Amino acid sequence: MGSELIIIPIIFGAIFGVFYLYFSTRNKERLALIEKGADASIFVKGKGHTAPIWKVLILNLALLLMGIGVGVFLASILDHYTTLDEDAVYPATIFLMAGIGLFIGFNMTKNLDKE
Repeated sequence: MGSELIIIPIIFGAIFGVFYLYFSTRNKERLALIEKGADASIFVKGKGHTAPIWKVLILNLALLLMGIGVGVFLASILDHYTTLDEDAVYPATIFLMAGIGLFIGFNMTKNLDKE
């Protein structure tokens, strides 16, 4: 009955613990490298040639929506011309084609970064 009150602080404590360990370990590693005489410029990430975020979002969103559209189209064809269960065909085909669209978007995004 009182477990609801315990779960929320545990979740927040776990999230805080993960972030605390990440940042404190990163700080200790950097201090150790600086003490050994490493150049501090290795901590600054240089801005390489990357595609703008809006291009990546538009590309992935467009390919996701196209994949969903193709998935609905293929599911309706499969439903009409086969004896497969309609309740299984539609979600399976939609998720499959949406995943393929996102995978293609990922590969196209990698090519955008190369240019």
